[in-house]
Amino acid sequence: MELATIQAFLGWSVLLNWAVLIVWAAMFIGAHDVIYRLHTRWFELDRAAFDRIHYIGMAIYKLAIILFCLVPYLSLLILQSR
Repeated sequence: MELATIQAFLGWSVLLNWAVLIVWAAMFIGAHDVIYRLHTRWFELDRAAFDRIHYIGMAIYKLAIILFCLVPYLSLLILQSR
């Protein structure tokens, strides 16, 4: 597999994962009460725990995107420019 193919894959992966994160955050902000009611049907959660779980989940997901997609993409970009 060529480096250009891997770089293109990582670039699209960064874009798609950021889109998922943005949709998640937008849904969390815009439909917070609906999502909260949906989750409390299955789990006993107070609002603080629910918010904490989502904020931590978004933070971990964002770090994973940066570490596993963006950093390798930028590394390949630097290698390609040499």
